[in-house]
Amino acid sequence: MKYYVIGDEDAVLGFGMVGVRGAAASTEKEAQEAFTQALDDGDIGIIIITEETADLIRPTVDRYVFTRQFPLIVEIPGRSGRREGGKTLRDMVNAAIGIKL
Repeated sequence: MKYYVIGDEDAVLGFGMVGVRGAAASTEKEAQEAFTQALDDGDIGIIIITEETADLIRPTVDRYVFTRQFPLIVEIPGRSGRREGGKTLRDMVNAAIGIKL
């Protein structure tokens, strides 16, 4: 199972330094193409996407979060930090399993 990162150049470069492939995306079209490519690759088990990039294609990302077994989609803060009012990992887990931890 492999990781794949989609986000700004800093995120892709940083993850690339530890061997994670990825694609930089700054427009909706680039983000959609990278996301589709990652979904089509059967070796990718975890897609790491920055919050800003996920917001560019929010309906698509939301359609796959918690609806498919693989790949797991994980949103991380981008270079500007966590967005205001964003869900924490705990919030997402609580929503996924239906109970409050």
